[in-house]
Amino acid sequence: MGSSDFSWKLADHPKLPKGKALAVVVLDGWGEASADQFNCIHVAETPTMDSLKQGAPEKWRLVRAHGTAVGLPTEDDMGNSEVGHNALGAGRIYAQGAKLVDIALATGKIYDGEGFKYIKECFDAGTLHLIGLLSDGGVHSRLDQLQLLLKGASERGAKRIRVHILTDGRDVLDGSSVGFVETLENDLAKLREKGIDARIASGGGRMYVTMDRYENDWEVVKRGWDAQVLGEAPHQFKSALEAVKKLRSEPKASDQYLPPFVITDDNGKPFGPIVDGDAVVTFNFRADRMTMLAKALEYQDFDKFDRVRFPKIHYAGMLQYDGELKLPSRYLVSPPEIGRTSGEYLVHNRVRTFACSETVKFGHVTFFWNGNRSGYFNQNMEEYVEIPSDSGITFNVKPKMKAVEIAEKARDAILSRKFDQVRVNLPNGDMVGHTGDIEATIVACKAADEAVKMILDAIEQVGGIYVVTADHGNAEDMVKRNKKGEPLLDKAGKVQILTSHTLQPVPIAIGGPGLAPGVRFRKDVPNGGLANVAATVMNLHGFEAPSDYETTLIEVVDN
Repeated sequence: MGSSDFSWKLADHPKLPKGKALAVVVLDGWGEASADQFNCIHVAETPTMDSLKQGAPEKWRLVRAHGTAVGLPTEDDMGNSEVGHNALGAGRIYAQGAKLVDIALATGKIYDGEGFKYIKECFDAGTLHLIGLLSDGGVHSRLDQLQLLLKGASERGAKRIRVHILTDGRDVLDGSSVGFVETLENDLAKLREKGIDARIASGGGRMYVTMDRYENDWEVVKRGWDAQVLGEAPHQFKSALEAVKKLRSEPKASDQYLPPFVITDDNGKPFGPIVDGDAVVTFNFRADRMTMLAKALEYQDFDKFDRVRFPKIHYAGMLQYDGELKLPSRYLVSPPEIGRTSGEYLVHNRVRTFACSETVKFGHVTFFWNGNRSGYFNQNMEEYVEIPSDSGITFNVKPKMKAVEIAEKARDAILSRKFDQVRVNLPNGDMVGHTGDIEATIVACKAADEAVKMILDAIEQVGGIYVVTADHGNAEDMVKRNKKGEPLLDKAGKVQILTSHTLQPVPIAIGGPGLAPGVRFRKDVPNGGLANVAATVMNLHGFEAPSDYETTLIEVVDN
């Protein structure tokens, strides 16, 4: 990736001047959908975003944020924040998580890699443990990939297998956990018929057990550790199916927040604690909610909670979850190598950059934006600010989150005139949308809109330019729908709330007093997606993008 392979020097854009301050605002989970009572963005007071949409039609449009536009296998794959920010920053479309794993499984390449060879060393004497989200949501993991991995590992010598399941209800319908457990139990029963000791060992809901992210709440990981490694949990059952059905029958129970449980034999002895000599694979392909567990499984020096014991295991991730930390050090599928990101180019071309969000999305405007790379390209040219997220509560309790604080930091950075680009992520629409709380999500959308106004007002003061966009949909449609688009009802006649991302396009708006005359969105890129934004931003900084970038969305017409 050295500079000998290509030039870091960007060509100047013939019609666009350099030197104007540019604000890049990413509204997380802010898609475009039909206006109805389940579209929280439509219901909320959002005068700033409304004015961008209704202002100059040539300065507002939609872009694709899901499926093949962001490197996912099919148009049925909803986008997510990781692949969205990869595309926004990289300017090119890379095969992403699920697709990489699909290819590696289909070709059998996954079994030839160093990661699989490493875990296979434990098959003779130890147990293979598989930990991950049991779901077909396709955002963090997929059931069919787990099934193929179980088959492949058993055919290659795994004699004893334990699966530690995390129930979803966020990327898929709440209550679907029961069906997923039934499917997995059938698969494991067939393996047992072949003489392989395969069973579910523990479980719990994804938002309460194991799958925290960005070190927001280590207690979540500890609950998982206690069940998976120590074989200890407040609930013991003879089967996972019994566990999920019983725990779901409690008042206010949901798949996302099921308490941890372990499966025991007739004597109350847990079937699957992780011990010395075992192999462990975390089978989620998405990084953000596996990184903390990866640290607990891999780091000798670890002080986030008392692990009680730290078994000597061979551990591999489905992918490497953090390229800069080299975490985990072993993995089954190699990540996309994203070099020459827009941020790297711009810093090499003396564009001073400020990036900010709160904890839950800080990694998105830094690590993922920069091509799955931690740290600065040039610390003298960049400043990254993380505002701590609320912890210990669900985000609908304080739906305004840290929108004001993020906007204040961005405003101050703009007004300081120390930076050429100020980049932020406003998480409200996504994080509150995931809770399924419609009233709270309406509040969240209003808060995000107010934050956008604060940033745009600062851009106005310094004569700068703005780009306002989003990474994927969520808050714009909060109800599950049938094929006709009508809301689905449950047995009690209530609408089924949608907590996941959507397949909707997202807006992008440009403007500001510094925008050169004659700049408008092109009409000849109708299928433009998030990857087209990088070249657009480079143009607005006064540069031409590299030739292999997805084409810019803008043109300059002579008035």
